[in-house]
Parts: sequence; structure tokens; C-alpha cells
Amino acid sequence: MMNTPIHKRSLADEVANQIKAYIRSGHYVAGQRLPTEPELMKQYGVGRSSIREAVRMLANSGLLRVQQGLGTFINEFVEENETLHQRLSRAAARDIDEVRQLLEVKIAQKAALNRTARQLDEIEGFLNERIQAAQEGKIEACIQADINFHVSIARASGNEILADMYYAFSSRLKSWFLEIYPDTSSFIQTNGLHKSLFLSIKDGNEEQALRCAREILRH
Repeated sequence: MMNTPIHKRSLADEVANQIKAYIRSGHYVAGQRLPTEPELMKQYGVGRSSIREAVRMLANSGLLRVQQGLGTFINEFVEENETLHQRLSRAAARDIDEVRQLLEVKIAQKAALNRTARQLDEIEGFLNERIQAAQEGKIEACIQADINFHVSIARASGNEILADMYYAFSSRLKSWFLEIYPDTSSFIQTNGLHKSLFLSIKDGNEEQALRCAREILRH
């Protein structure tokens, strides 16, 4: 690999930019250990302090991972302008679901405070679809109705960003739910809890909505 020595005007920023370029181009790949400080000093023609500052900047940005006693390693490269949709497309389903669950409790609380009559009708409609599909053993329809039920609660929260985030996370999980739920038995068991959640939101009972949402997640 041919390298152009860094001139005095460049220093740590230019070293960081060249290392970043190598990561972007695939010369450095995820999990690979970065060359040692003396090797980098020789490669870029700068002093130790510039190398350390460049590594620090890249570690802070998440491109490098410093492990004491082991060295500095390349993290998976992520484009700086990567959208949430793109990020979720390469995320593990369990990680997505964990974030979705964190959001779910908050949206239940907010929906109890901010829901409208029209939104309540929408939530109840999806609840009835969920109950019917579960009783009829239609797993795909049941999962979709369950997703729609919780997304409609998110919309009723009155916070558009929260609603958009919840939709982005939950919409990625249908195929995973189909893998982990072979039938509708789990949905039948939680139909009552989902109905209680709806009623607490309808009654504007913030604390009860929180309890119901937490109980659903525990189940």
C-alpha cells in the first residue's frame, strides 16, 4: 500500500481523514487491528502526538475501538448520512424490539393524555381485529393487527417524532414475529391486557395505561 507522507499543515485531521478513507474503501475492515503507533508514524510521516490525536478523534466518532493492552481495532463503517431506515435494515431484530418496547410504555402514557375520539375508534378497531384473528388462529393477520394497534396508540400520543420512531421500529419486526410465534396462543393470552390498555387510554388514566403497557411487555 503506497502512502503519501503528511505535511506539517495536515497533522491529526489529515491522518484521521486518510484512515477514514481506508476504512471507507475497505483497505481497513471491521475487526482488523490498526497498525501500531510507530508504524502509523512512519506511514504518515507525523509525530506520535498527531497519531494519538487522530486515533482519539476516530474513536470518539465510533470508527475505531481502543482496547487497552490489545490495540486499536476497526469498527464497522457507517456512512455519516445513513438514514434510520438504512440503519434498521442491518440491525438485529432483538435490538430493534428492545427499543420498540422502551418506546411502548411512553406512548401508552402519552396516548392516555392526548388521544382524540377518532383515534380511540382507530385503536379499538385494530384491537377487535387482533382479538378476532387470534381466536381464529390467523397468525399473520393477528401480528399485523397487533402492530397496527400499537402504532395507532403511538399516533395518539400527540408526539409525531415518537410516533414516527415507533412505526419505524415496529414495522421492521413482522417477519421476526412470524418466526418466533408459531400460533396465536400468546396473543389470545394477552387479549385481555390489550383491552385493558385500550380502556385505560380511553378513560384518560395515565397511571393505569403505564401499568398495562408494562404488564404486556412482562408477559
